[in-house]
Amino acid sequence: MTASTTNAILKRIRAKHRGWVFTPRQFAHLGTRAAVDQALSRLQRTGQIRRLDRGVYEFPKMHPKIGLLSPSPEAVAKAMAERTGSRISVSGAKAANLLGLSTQVPMQNVFWTEGPSRTVRIGNQTVALKHVAPSKMIGAGTEAGIVIQAVRSLGKEGIHEISLHSLAKRLPLPVKRALQRLVPAAPAWSQPALNQISA
Repeated sequence: MTASTTNAILKRIRAKHRGWVFTPRQFAHLGTRAAVDQALSRLQRTGQIRRLDRGVYEFPKMHPKIGLLSPSPEAVAKAMAERTGSRISVSGAKAANLLGLSTQVPMQNVFWTEGPSRTVRIGNQTVALKHVAPSKMIGAGTEAGIVIQAVRSLGKEGIHEISLHSLAKRLPLPVKRALQRLVPAAPAWSQPALNQISA
């Protein structure tokens, strides 16, 4: 039973791209939790997968000259959150940087979640999940959500120092429509700016 579970899991892993980060939950339909854990342990020992942290694994990506490459922080954060059935959202500072509203690059890979806080260190990088109130998770995992996080991080005063018009011009129409649906749930002070961006 365990051998067939291992083969089924390996087949599923190989169907994914290298650099894929996953948890045992991905294979719950292929066997009991104990059988899945045993299979992953066996695959780790043979070097076919890499254990990043308790319950978090990777289908490692190799570079011909550099060797083993680190997985993307986003992939790690997503897998960490999946372990508890939680969502993630980029932090406000990261959102502002992604949209070009701030030149400050966050030093740490911090992601917000409504699940438990947790930090994983992989090589020389740290990926942290920070528990926040559900009200800060509006539009989590979407481009519209990133806009809301960015505006929140700038604050009431900071929002007047950026060009909302130029941001609005860069956003695709589907993102603007999604943003319009989320505006009523955003903080009241940010709604005029968000309405301007999504117009």
